[in-house]
Amino acid sequence: MNIMRVVVMVVVAVVILLVVLITWGCEDDWCYIFPWQGQGQIACTMEAKLCPDGSAVGRSGPNCQFAPCP
Repeated sequence: MNIMRVVVMVVVAVVILLVVLITWGCEDDWCYIFPWQGQGQIACTMEAKLCPDGSAVGRSGPNCQFAPCP
């Protein structure tokens, strides 16, 4: 009976550790398996904003903001 308790406690501890590691890397609705995966390049959507002069600009930068119109 005592061995069963130890096994259950170890399994619970491992599950809690995994949940903490997975959610620790969550930022801005993006979750990573490991926290250090979120510290690299990001991908912005391929939307375009039409400028008054007829040109178009896309999203860029760390916050995926539209670039200023020329």
